[in-house]
Amino acid sequence: MFGFSDKGNLNLITQALKAVGRKMEVIPDPTTVHFHLPRNLSVRIHRDYDDFIAELTSNFPHEKEGILGFYGDCWKIFNSLNSLELKSLEEPIYLFGQFFQKPLECLTLAYYLPQNAGAIARKYIKDPQLLSFIDAECFIVSTVNALQTPMINASMVLCDRHYGGINYPVGGVGGIAKSLAEGLVDHGSDILYKANVKSIILDDGKAVGVRLADGREFFAKTIISNATRWDTFGKLLKGEKLPKEEENFQKVYVKAPSFLSIHMGVKAEVLPPDTDCHHFVLEDNWKNLEEPYGSIFLSIPTILDPSLAPDGRHILHIFTTSSIEDWEGLPPKEYEAKKEEVAAEIIQRLEKKLFPGLSSSITFKEVGTPRTHRRYLARDKGTYGPMPRGTPKGLLGMPFNTTAIDGLYCVGDSCFPGQGVIAVAFSGVMCAHRVAADIGIEKKSRVLDVGLLGILGWLRTLA
Repeated sequence: MFGFSDKGNLNLITQALKAVGRKMEVIPDPTTVHFHLPRNLSVRIHRDYDDFIAELTSNFPHEKEGILGFYGDCWKIFNSLNSLELKSLEEPIYLFGQFFQKPLECLTLAYYLPQNAGAIARKYIKDPQLLSFIDAECFIVSTVNALQTPMINASMVLCDRHYGGINYPVGGVGGIAKSLAEGLVDHGSDILYKANVKSIILDDGKAVGVRLADGREFFAKTIISNATRWDTFGKLLKGEKLPKEEENFQKVYVKAPSFLSIHMGVKAEVLPPDTDCHHFVLEDNWKNLEEPYGSIFLSIPTILDPSLAPDGRHILHIFTTSSIEDWEGLPPKEYEAKKEEVAAEIIQRLEKKLFPGLSSSITFKEVGTPRTHRRYLARDKGTYGPMPRGTPKGLLGMPFNTTAIDGLYCVGDSCFPGQGVIAVAFSGVMCAHRVAADIGIEKKSRVLDVGLLGILGWLRTLA
């Protein structure tokens, strides 16, 4: 997980846990990911930045200057972000205050806001294979290539893996949600489980409450939707006229595909002793990077935390992009048969590329599809999140937390700054601050509010 370090301003999971009186023990991961790519290109993303640069330049010695130039720009952005107190960009008192305190850092971020990682990479790098590697770097963050990945998003991830590092919470990532929930309850909050929200209640155009599937209704001054914007405005506000801002969002962004996920238990001896925790596999053709089932993500958490599995066993979580259209309309038997068939093909590819004998070492296996993601995550088509229809203007088209519906806020990966653990946590921090200002906990200027929100709305139209 990103965001778990003990330094800087982008360690947002650490900060969230601390805010509710919680702290989790973590295990540092020495290698963020091990890439296995076409033409037998093998690159480890070492936690130590100099080790990573040394390995990458050993593969592309003629591009050393370009590599340092591109990743150097990433560090400019990251260091600027990391120097700021992260709050709502929709709150003018905060925004102007940060600008006067850190004008150079704010201007740096403003300069890169409308730019994409692929365009910046091409200013420095000419080698097609290396540019394809940058595509893979961005794909594991955003499920799109570098030309479609905002430079700010890419920089947050490509640098924080070296600054704060990737850290695994002892006992599993499920502990994050449990710790937050326990801390919130301890601080006086109520959390309702098995409480499926079916609609947002409006009164004279203002969001005033929610209606559950069982008919119960809850009312509040503020409604915050963690559903995607498609689900919020297409389902929870079904029948209401779609606000212009949401129309613009849907013109710029489409739903990214979902995933086929395979969770397995395997005999430990099938993995070599020096196996890394995370792998990304694209065997033969760079053109398959963004194709369904083209590339394979692999996580082996028991490499870092052996306590998660019985002695002599490892856990493998394998996933690859997949669209729900491949799985719709299948009778139960055909659906189960297709899951087994597709999973077997993915496992055989890993067996051929990384772990001979993998198929025969399996002791447990469960397969999930985009239908699984849709059911359990309540996300339209099981989508991973928004992706641009074409080449975006950086983050200009991404909406913030406020909406055209008074009293309704959105949060999550279909809000600025988009996908990824740090980005989504950042959207939560921004939303909390904006709500706090609107209900009087933080300072607010109505005059400046109107001006800033108008400017931000105009900027989004440029996308």
